[in-house]
Parts: sequence; C-alpha cells; structure tokens
Amino acid sequence: MRFLIFASIFLGLLSLLSLYISKRFINKLDFSLKAKKSLNYFLILNLFGVLSYMLVRYYPNVNNEIFFLLSLPLGLIFVLFVTSLFYDISTLTINKIPMKISRRKFFKKSLDITALGAATALSSKAIYNAKNYVLENIDVKIKNLNQEYKIIQISDVHIGGLIDQAFIKTMVNKINTLDADIIVITGDLVDTSMKYAKDALDELEYLKSKYGTYFIVGNHEYFHNINEIILYIKKLNIRVLENENVYIGEKDKGFNLAGVYDVFGYRYEDYLPDIKKALKDIENSPTVLLAHQPKFIEEVPTSVDLVLSGHTHGGQIVPFNLLVKLQQPYVRGLHQHNESTQIYINKGTGFWGPPMRLGASSEITIINIS
Repeated sequence: MRFLIFASIFLGLLSLLSLYISKRFINKLDFSLKAKKSLNYFLILNLFGVLSYMLVRYYPNVNNEIFFLLSLPLGLIFVLFVTSLFYDISTLTINKIPMKISRRKFFKKSLDITALGAATALSSKAIYNAKNYVLENIDVKIKNLNQEYKIIQISDVHIGGLIDQAFIKTMVNKINTLDADIIVITGDLVDTSMKYAKDALDELEYLKSKYGTYFIVGNHEYFHNINEIILYIKKLNIRVLENENVYIGEKDKGFNLAGVYDVFGYRYEDYLPDIKKALKDIENSPTVLLAHQPKFIEEVPTSVDLVLSGHTHGGQIVPFNLLVKLQQPYVRGLHQHNESTQIYINKGTGFWGPPMRLGASSEITIINIS
C-alpha cells in the first residue's frame, strides 16, 4: 500500500513536469505540427518508461540493456524540465526586447534549435558522468595527529541494477592502485535484495589497504533486510562499525575511527544511531567519525575532528542540489562545521535512479589527513 501511494504521488508529480515541458516548451517550438506531436508522444512514452522502471527497480535479473533504457526516462524528465525553464525565460526575454519581426523570428528559431541541442548534449554528458567516476584528492589538517594517513572513501554505490559485479570489480581494481591506509564505505552500498547483491559484494573482499576496510549502513540498507546485509558484509573481511570505534595505526601515532547507524533508524525504530556509544572508551587521540547523512553533524560533539558522510549524491542532477540543501546542511565537499570539527561529503561512487549525473560527478575520494 505504501508503495502504491508513493508511486501515485511520484507519477503525478512527473506527469505535471511533463505537462509543463509539453505546454511551455514543445508546443511553442517553431517546428511542424507532426514534429511537435512526435515529441509529445515521446513524453507520454517516457512516463510509461518511468512506471516500468519502478516495477523492475529491485529485480536486477532484467537484461542490463533493457534496464538501462527503462532507467533513463526519469533523468530525461529532469533535464527537459530544466531546459524548459530556461527556454521559457529566454522566450519571455526575446518577446520583451523591441526589434523587427523578422529578427525576432530569427532569434526564436535559433533558441528552439539551441534548446533541443542543449537538452540532447546535457543528457549525453550526464550519462557519461555517471559511468565515469573521478578521483577527488582532499587534504585535511587535524589537530594533534602525529602521522599522515591516506583514507579512501566510497559512498552511495547502490549495488543493484546497473551497479553490478562488473562495476564493483572495476572500482575495486582502481582503489587497489591508490595505496590506501584504510578504506571506508559510508553507507547505501546495497540497494537490492541480498540474493541479487551477493556476487557484486563478493568483489569487495579483494579490497587492499594497510589497516582494512570499514563500513557503516546508510538509509537504503534499512529497506533490504539490514541485519542480513550487515552479517554478509562481515564475512567479506570488512569491519562494520555499529555505534562503535576502533583505533587505527600505531600507539600515540594513530586516530580513532568511529561509526554510527544512520538517522533513518529513528523512523525504522531499530538500529538507531548512538553517538555516545560510538565514542565510548576512545583513545586520547584525534577522532574520525563515519555518519551516512550530513545532518547527523548536529549530534556530533566537538571532540570529533572529522566527519565523513555521503547520502546527498551532490544533488546528482542540477538543480536538485538546491532541494537537497533544504534537507541537509551540506551537499558536497569539505566544510568547517565549527572551530574543532570538519565534515566531508562524498558525492557518491554510484548513482540512484537514472544512470545520469549532471553537475555532480561520481567520485572515489582520496582523503589525506595530517
């Protein structure tokens, strides 16, 4: 029932966006009636694609090529909606400027062609960005840290669908070339049932670093039997931090690494984050905390030097980074939260929903703390 309510609201919203695209963009193009009808039929077909995607989202045994085609419509609506907004504003501007009718028609025709071309180019670029993550190098100064460490952070991989065994194997091979001291996975690793995720997860057992790999759950793990996911990941020689901490490095030269459950646990009413428990009996050394959602920073005491988070995807497709900002204090990058605590937000190594990223590249983060 919850799914039906969510699906109805979601499809209703996307239908309104598609209606805006049709009325304020497609129907205003100086193209033939046949061409505009074809574009409107494409919008309707696109909506059916979104519905089909929602039905197969958690069944990755669907052929990858078909899954790819079904996952695109949602992203295309977003890109076309943004294009329509700019087109609308530009059209109003052209109509307000005094000029000859012939010149106005020329500018309008140029705008039509440019807008469609831009939508196509942006969609292609967004698909490319999702498939090709970048290495983000971040230097972080931490008070009283007596030795430098290289932390590799991945986040929001969202195993399932197009994020399959091949994707994870390539990612693992890349990470293993980076000479990491430790590797941290800050949640939303799994986004499907375990029977579909196991082959991809097994690749993580080959991750190499000096002090091991550490994982915390994100909100999506709660949707797919969180206990089963935690137990399986522990079998892969990965330490799951469940409101607890470990000491990394040599005595008096290392740092505390702590991790908490996600704040979604408050709604789930189990696996609740507990910062006091996570920091219990820590060494008198600098502390790095893994917390999936940036907004958990409000619960973090000043004794924590650095928080590593994910969740936001950096907005994934602009301008949705502005909407994320309404729910999270930080969207991406390194921030000085207060005098003693910094926070870094990874934009995500995979993607959720459409295989598209615009203005927010996928990333593997190399964090050099010193």
